Amino acid sequence: MRFVTYSDGPADRVGVLSGEQIHALAPGVTLRGLLGDDGERLHQAGERALRDPHDVVALAGAPLRAPIPDPPTVRDFMTFQQHVEGTLGLAGGNAGIPPRWFDAPAFYFTNPYAVLGPHDDVPVPPGCTLFDFELEVAAVIGLGGRDVPASEAERHIVGYCLLNDWSARDLQFAEMAVRLGPAKGKDTSLTLGPVLVTADELAPHRSGTAFDLGMTAAVNDAVIGTDRWDAMHFSYAEMIEYASRGTQVRPGDVLGSGTCGGGCLAELWGRKGWDAHPPLRPGDTVTISVDVLGEITSKIVAYPSAGHGE
Repeated sequence: MRFVTYSDGPADRVGVLSGEQIHALAPGVTLRGLLGDDGERLHQAGERALRDPHDVVALAGAPLRAPIPDPPTVRDFMTFQQHVEGTLGLAGGNAGIPPRWFDAPAFYFTNPYAVLGPHDDVPVPPGCTLFDFELEVAAVIGLGGRDVPASEAERHIVGYCLLNDWSARDLQFAEMAVRLGPAKGKDTSLTLGPVLVTADELAPHRSGTAFDLGMTAAVNDAVIGTDRWDAMHFSYAEMIEYASRGTQVRPGDVLGSGTCGGGCLAELWGRKGWDAHPPLRPGDTVTISVDVLGEITSKIVAYPSAGHGE
């Protein structure tokens, strides 16, 4: 099934897609509220909405929010080797991938307050002159757990959606020079959407560590890079095992795959130099897409003037 969260006046609504129509669940229902088991409750709610929806609205023009607008946590991993190799060029010299990278799927916590929906404009962070995007796929936790072994971890995933991890590279590089971060370099925006595709719908595409599906990133309609989702070095099961070691993953938690090969400007700069492509500026549009999961096109805008933000 394919679930969306959309704005309905002052409130959010949840619906399941049937073709190009949204079959709405009852007002007040949230995707997070339907999680907590192995996906049965979510599927039952979706089936009821397909049979007897509370409302039916057209997908086209519906103001989509992030499928999970308020994730408890967002962990962002780094699992695509091509991306790691490419960005190392920014460090200069002949630095290779640290051996530690192959030992475990490294991640950092990013800002759940920064989540944007697939129709939202993306502001350039304050003080940033090297703004970048990152094409990723996020797994959403449906069933919580602690110390989850990889052999059981797949049942904890309710579904997947696109993730764009917007990155202020100059701020990121500066703060990581003190051996902390990234923090403010990743703090302003994180786009999720357009739909949450349940894990069972992707099963026919299973391949290696992920799924045999294409990934594409473009700026102003010019393709920047492509990759295959199953090029991940680590699986989501391994990511969950590592994330939950000594702690919990909870329903609604988001786990990003990390940037795919060719999925950001930083990799292009690392391979071809700083003149290979200008950083993102207000007026640019960034489109990320993954087969089956859909597409998001985001417009880059100036950061609001002081006193006009939240």
